[in-house]
Amino acid sequence: MRTFRILSLALITSLAASPAFAQDTSTDTGKRFAVVGGYTHLDPKTDAAPGLKVDGDGAPTLSASWYATDNFAVELWGAADKFNHRVRGDGVGKIGTVEQQPIALSGQWHFGQADNVFRPFVGLGYYESNFSNEDIAGGGPHVGLETAKGAIGTVGLDMNINETWFARTDVRYMHSRPELRVAGEGTGQELKLDPWTVGVGLGARF
Repeated sequence: MRTFRILSLALITSLAASPAFAQDTSTDTGKRFAVVGGYTHLDPKTDAAPGLKVDGDGAPTLSASWYATDNFAVELWGAADKFNHRVRGDGVGKIGTVEQQPIALSGQWHFGQADNVFRPFVGLGYYESNFSNEDIAGGGPHVGLETAKGAIGTVGLDMNINETWFARTDVRYMHSRPELRVAGEGTGQELKLDPWTVGVGLGARF
């Protein structure tokens, strides 16, 4: 997480110092912050490894955004609780469970004017997702996953209810290839999780 904190500080500092972002647009609302609470379903790739499947799960999520202009924002997004995934093997059904809790920092571009009823947006950033409570049947050494990290892409749509409140729906993709660990040691084998998320939420600007 130290890498994530350093990246967050560097990105926010550089944006705040940029002359381009210091100028307001002609439609500037004066609202620079937004928070969104919602619910997200995270669905990993169908086949994480040969003969191994990881089911999707839902969890509450939160995000906080700082708007440098009415169109450009920096968003910190993450799961408020853990996604609990069932792990299945071909022909044997459930063999265990694993939990994960992602957090991401992204730059976003919001199209159109601030007072448009519908405002689509796109984003690109960096995320980390910690895996925990790995419980894989077998009775042998503990099987775990290293922290996943990499690029995250976002496509979403805001629907303005009034000057303060808005509804949001978004889709996110995370490039996720955590290494499989046995008894705390790396195995060199990666799980191709690469999950998509679909979320809905309610937000407020201030």
